[in-house]
Amino acid sequence: MSILKQKTLKKAISLSGVGLHSGKKVNIKLIPQSPNTGIYFKRTDLKTDNLIYPSVFNVSSASYCTKISNEYGVSVSTIEHLMAALYGKGVDNLLIEIDTEEVPILDGSSKNFVEAINSIGLEISDQPIKIIIIDKEVVYKEGKKSISFKPSKISLEIDFEINFKNELINTQKNNINIYMDDLTDMYNSRTFCLYEDIEKLKNINLAKGGSLENAIVVKQNKILNKEKLRNEKEFVNHKILDCLGDLYLSGFKMVGKITSCQGGHNITNQGLRKLLSKNENFSIIELKEKNIPHSFLNKNILKSIA
Repeated sequence: MSILKQKTLKKAISLSGVGLHSGKKVNIKLIPQSPNTGIYFKRTDLKTDNLIYPSVFNVSSASYCTKISNEYGVSVSTIEHLMAALYGKGVDNLLIEIDTEEVPILDGSSKNFVEAINSIGLEISDQPIKIIIIDKEVVYKEGKKSISFKPSKISLEIDFEINFKNELINTQKNNINIYMDDLTDMYNSRTFCLYEDIEKLKNINLAKGGSLENAIVVKQNKILNKEKLRNEKEFVNHKILDCLGDLYLSGFKMVGKITSCQGGHNITNQGLRKLLSKNENFSIIELKEKNIPHSFLNKNILKSIA
């Protein structure tokens, strides 16, 4: 079954855009790699020490985006939307060449990444994938913010709740089964911010590339964008998208139940660090037919990530 085999792209993909926070023009190239290579970044604007590996423990900042750095301090940021697309589409091995420090924001979602992957298709190897099985419940809290990782023999569920004082966003909840549900709404959900927060972001040298073309801006009870909501739960669906991208920094796909309340990049990263800090909390298994989780046999999975 192709679902059990490692995948890469059939051919390279090139994309260009602007960095959400840096405001810089950026070009990236997604290049197929052989089995057991994994996913990694290469800063082509640098001649040396320019390889950066996505890892929970390589996250150097999780404020407003996910930033990873190598041992030489070379970094790449805002990787979460691309990583979510790679997770959802089942890409295991890939070199991502990038000519500056931030992945392009494109339209603020994973939509363009997914469409590019769909346009060229996946190369399926003969090597089995590995997955992380959560064996023991782990909870991480910071005040009202929290994330929990619980065992599940069925799939990867992400149950997310956001709570904003803004009257339009307010409280939203959604639960997505990553291997069984249609992920289109999640992929298409854009990053968002409150109008009153824009000045604060600018003052700390962030959102230099932000615009109504790549982020939903909410002012009181109105959306300022010409394109209104793409789905009724776009705000919380984008948080689930971010969470999925951050989960892929564990190195493998995962089976478990993730519940996050008012979380974000930092909460997810700190929760993952706690989960992966003790071997008793999880297992890494090579998928063979005798130990396939039930949902991996579901026909919807074969459609969505095969």
